[in-house]
Amino acid sequence: MKRVSITMRVTLLYVVFMILLAGLSLGFLFHAGAQSARQATLERMQTMAEDSRKELEASDGELEIDRDLEAFDDGVYLSLYDTAGVPLYGFVPRDFDNSVIFDNASLRPVESSGRQWYLYDRQLLVEDYGPVWVRTIAAADAVDSTLSTLWRAALLVLPVFVALAAVCGYLLTRRAFAPVRQIAQTAREIGAGDDLSRRIGLSGRRDEIYTLAAEFDAMFARLEEAFDREKQFTDDASHELRTPTAVILSQSEYVLEHTNPQGHTRAALESIHAQAARMAALLSQLLLLARADKGRQPLHWETVDLSELTAMVAQTQAEQAAAQDITILTDLEPGVNVQGDETLLIRLLINLTENAIHYGRPGGQIKLTLRRQDAQAVCSVADDGIGIAPEHLDKIWQRFWQADPARSSGGAGLGLSMVQWIAKAHGGRVTVQSELGKGSIFTFWIPCEKSEKL
Repeated sequence: MKRVSITMRVTLLYVVFMILLAGLSLGFLFHAGAQSARQATLERMQTMAEDSRKELEASDGELEIDRDLEAFDDGVYLSLYDTAGVPLYGFVPRDFDNSVIFDNASLRPVESSGRQWYLYDRQLLVEDYGPVWVRTIAAADAVDSTLSTLWRAALLVLPVFVALAAVCGYLLTRRAFAPVRQIAQTAREIGAGDDLSRRIGLSGRRDEIYTLAAEFDAMFARLEEAFDREKQFTDDASHELRTPTAVILSQSEYVLEHTNPQGHTRAALESIHAQAARMAALLSQLLLLARADKGRQPLHWETVDLSELTAMVAQTQAEQAAAQDITILTDLEPGVNVQGDETLLIRLLINLTENAIHYGRPGGQIKLTLRRQDAQAVCSVADDGIGIAPEHLDKIWQRFWQADPARSSGGAGLGLSMVQWIAKAHGGRVTVQSELGKGSIFTFWIPCEKSEKL
């Protein structure tokens, strides 16, 4: 199931809260409105009945009704009756059974013709005439129908309100979390590009997110300083150790060639010479990588025939492979030219081939393949050796890392790190496919046209 972003979760919570708040508010308002409307109708009924006293007079025993007496007002019907219940004036709803017995000063609900009504009777004493009954009537469902209309209108408006709340909530939340996305993007770019000089650089705010970003920037600064110290140490140590190593190498070689030592003495000198040669090669690789990390390793760009270069490397490595009873095969498309540093490209091919020899199996094969594909040179080195465990595939590019040091054959674990850097320096990339016990395939891509210098 796809993870829901925190922006969407906050937006959903905001929308749910707004719906609940709107629902509760509307419920309260409509309930209060219903009570208020009902009470207003009942008060109007009583007021109309009481106020009708002012519009009634009598002359010579005859009842006179002023024309200003309203018989209908906003859903309330008014009618006059004598003591015998004979209608004298006014209107009665068509569906109302007017045979209901009069009850003085009684405001009550009654049912008539299947409908609910509110009924108010009031007996008034008219001077020179006598008592009369005033009856006001209002349909109960008239109030309820008004509220129903309001409810329907609210139900139509509510989806619009929810949509607006969702949009506004999303925009507000997205804006609020914009600094978080900036932090994540900067961290992602630093991780992808290994550029610890990048900073988040939030400004103009002093909230918790700003504080978090500032702490991240401080951490990146400390990491950059630590990595710079490490790179500088590697550079300085490699440079300083080159001279004594070269002296050991040359002096042991001189002794072996000019003094002709025998027995254990020769064996010891040969061991010293071999280890000094190994250390010199290691220091050379470390110095190259340290300079590359600091951007001070120049590339000498020229047109290189990668087909001839690969064939030459395969030929020079054939003797070393034969010593391990491994055969090197080639399948090279001719005339595949790239722009690059020939020395570094040779180092890339040698490192991959030597790696295949070191981890190959006796009686096995190594196959070098080269093709031009989509304006890129695609070269692969495949072996049928021990392979690489899936959990180690991401670690093989780390410096000095070895899955099986016993099979390293004198290597220091820097070969694949150099391969990866050389491929990137030429605007390309390198990948690996491997199955434990069946072998590995290392493939690198380099543009056939000149890439931007790094």
